[in-house]
Parts: sequence; structure tokens; C-alpha cells
Amino acid sequence: MTQADLSVILPEIILALFAMGALLLAVYTGKDKLAVPLLWSTAGLMLVLAIVISTLPAGTNIAFNGMFVDDAFARFSKSAILVVTAIVLVIGQDYMQRRDILRFEYPLLVALSAVGMMMMVSAGDLMSLYMGLELQSLALYVVASLRRDSAKSTEAGLKYFVLGALSSGLLLYGASLVYGFAGTTKFAGIIAVVEHGEMSLGLLFGLIFLISGLAFKVSAVPFHMWTPDVYDGAPTPITAFFATAPKVAAMSLFARVMFDAFGGAVQDWQQVLVVLSVLSMFLGAIAAIGQRNIKRLMAYSSIAHMGYALIGLAAGTEQGVAAMLTYLVIYITMNVGTFSFILMLEKDGKPVTDIHALNLFSKKEPVKALAMLVLLFSLAGVPPMLGFFAKYGVWQAGIESGLTGLVIASAVASVIGAYYYLRIVFFMYFGTEGADVVANRSPVLSAALSASALLMVVGLVYQFGIENAALTAAATLVN
Repeated sequence: MTQADLSVILPEIILALFAMGALLLAVYTGKDKLAVPLLWSTAGLMLVLAIVISTLPAGTNIAFNGMFVDDAFARFSKSAILVVTAIVLVIGQDYMQRRDILRFEYPLLVALSAVGMMMMVSAGDLMSLYMGLELQSLALYVVASLRRDSAKSTEAGLKYFVLGALSSGLLLYGASLVYGFAGTTKFAGIIAVVEHGEMSLGLLFGLIFLISGLAFKVSAVPFHMWTPDVYDGAPTPITAFFATAPKVAAMSLFARVMFDAFGGAVQDWQQVLVVLSVLSMFLGAIAAIGQRNIKRLMAYSSIAHMGYALIGLAAGTEQGVAAMLTYLVIYITMNVGTFSFILMLEKDGKPVTDIHALNLFSKKEPVKALAMLVLLFSLAGVPPMLGFFAKYGVWQAGIESGLTGLVIASAVASVIGAYYYLRIVFFMYFGTEGADVVANRSPVLSAALSASALLMVVGLVYQFGIENAALTAAATLVN
């Protein structure tokens, strides 16, 4: 370990030291009295680190003999992870505080989880991959069950832990097989074996187990079973976190493993990803139709959207990876706005998650209803919202890679899925009288909702450099 190595991982070191130092400070001083200052300082530090990372000089830096890779792809993913994590912390503060569940550990666990995510997207070795994945997961197991007086929250944390342990076992078994047949844990060594020799049966089995473990993290079918219960049981701000940053980290890690370690075996893993994509899109579209709880509905929505994102990855090209990254950024933007709306909803001071409670909501809150309409149209992929062009990007990449059948299937799934998004719009504008749900007047939530909806429209003209940055990141990974 040299000074050069430490300089490459400096953002991760800063965030980790901050979390550990703040934990000691809170334990020996005011504990939960410091929860709000810690939350804001954590969010502020993340935003600063995101700006610093996004402005680092171009080029690829390797640390710890190839175990850690800092390139344009990693910097793009880290910036998105840190920004959305900071935003989710801020928009959830009022909800957590009013319900007396804002603990000082919450922002620090989220910070440690973010460190794990940053490690994941920079992994250049199976061991560093696993270390980052487990650091992220261990923190998420705790925050999922943060509401200690709620049986549903405890159940959510326990289910996520048990199934997460199972997925970790699958991933570790796959890693051991890959190591056994490739003779190395480094991605550079694995891809050399794959490219200069035949894809042995042992390596193929190792790859399948690795994909299975990673599919759990992105909640792709058939490894999705934890998602609805965890989304429903966890406090809503934590559900918003689950639906955003970890998805970016897991999909980015997925791409890193597929291209950096198995880039010479695209035909082998492409078939598996196509199956995962199709199953995820259709289950997410069909299973959400019967949902009345909007958090469970968003869980199935996330399953479907990860299926669409997998189209870009399955394409196996630079354009496909760029389309996937662009899709993820648009997806998390839509989710920030949607969960801001969900966090606003309450009745008699209690949170509301039943979509039938939104009957004629537009008469009480026309501006908020309009913003939510824009977001729902975008989530459904209705043109000309930005969500449609996110899908169009992965469709284009899929067609150019010869995955026309997959693209047609995704279009069908998109039409099916549009039903449950438009049903919420129907309730808000044409429902029956009687619902007395109200939206709280939080300026932070209103700003997040409005900004997210506005970006879905303004983004059609101004891409804010996202597409160019995604192309640069993809070129670094694929080439």
C-alpha cells in the first residue's frame, strides 16, 4: 500500500472516516440530539464528494495492484450514487423526525452503505467486489428494520437479511468456481483466460452463480422475492433509498463484472441477461396491477425498470452500457420525485399508502397532482416524457445488437405496465368523492417533487451533459 493507492481511494476514506468519527462523537455526546445535524452534514459531504469526483481529471487510476479501479465509469456511477443518497437523506428528514424514528445511526449507516457502493463500482477483483457488496448490504439490513416498534419493519429487515445471505452464498460459490478455473480473482486475469482460451464448463457455472448473486441486488426475477415486502415494511424514506442508490450501484457492478471479467464471453452471459430482463419486465408489469399499496406498487415498478435497464447491458456494446447508465439516472430522478409525493401523503397525521385514498386529489392539490401526473407518465414511458427516451435508448441498443425479440417483448410489457401508472392518474383526476388525504406543506418535498417533474420535461431539450458523460463512461468500460 502506497501513497498513490491511498490518493486513488481518498473519497472513500474521507466518507468512511467521517462516518466512524461521527459515530464516536454521537455515542459519547448527544446521541439522537445530533441526528439532524449529522444528517445534513452527511448529505453535504456527499454532495461535495460528488462534485470533486465528477471533476477529477480524465484517465484510469489503478490501486492495490488492480483490486480498485478509478475510471470514468466508476466516477459517473459514484457521482450519481452520492447525489441521490444526499437528496434522499434530506427529503426523508421531516418524515423520520415527525414519527420519532430519526436516530443518529441512520445517516451514518447510509454513509457506510454509500462507501460500500463506491467500492462496488470500482471493484477490479472478486475479493474487493465482495467486500464492497457486503459493506453495502450489512448497513442496509439494519436501516430496513430501523423502526423497532413495527413488526412489518422488523420483518422487512429479517427477510432482506436471510435472502441477502443466500444471495451472498451464491455469489461466493460462483467466485470460488471462477477462481478455481481461472487461477486468479483479478478481473484482468479472468478476462485474459476467457479471451485466450475456451470458456470452460466450470467458468460458465461460476459466471451463472455470480449473475444470480448480482441479480438479487438489482431485484431481477426470479431473485426479486424480497423487494415488495422490504419496500412495504421499511420506513418510506428508507424505501426511497432502496429504490435509488443501491440500484445504480448494483447495475454498475453488474456491468463491471460482465465487461471487465467476462468481456470475451458476451454470447454466454447475454442469453442469461435476456431471460432475466424478460422475466423482470413482465412480472413487474403484471404483478403491480393488483396492488393497492403504492409502496408495493413501486417495488414491482422497480423490478420492471431493472428489466428495461438490463436490455442495455444485454446488448453487450458501448452504446448499450451508455443507454443503461442514462436510463438509471433518469430512473432515480423519477423515483426521487415519486417518493417525495408519497412522503407528503397523510391522513390525520398518519402516512397514507393506499392509492384509492388519492381520489380527486387534483381538486385539493392541483400543482402536486400535475407534477405526479408528469412523473407517472414518465415512469410509464409515455412520450414525450423523458422516461420514454430512456426506454428508447435501450431499445435502440438492443435492436442494433440483434435483440429485436427482446425489444418487442419490452414494448409489450411497457404497455401492460402503463395501466397501473395511469390508474393512479385516474384516481387523482376522476375518482369518487370521500377521500380526505392531504399533502403536508414541506418545502423540501415540494421542491424535490417539482424539480423531478420539471426535469422530465426540460430534459427533452437540455440533457445536462448526462448522455455525453454516460458515453464517456461506457467507452472506458467496454474498451
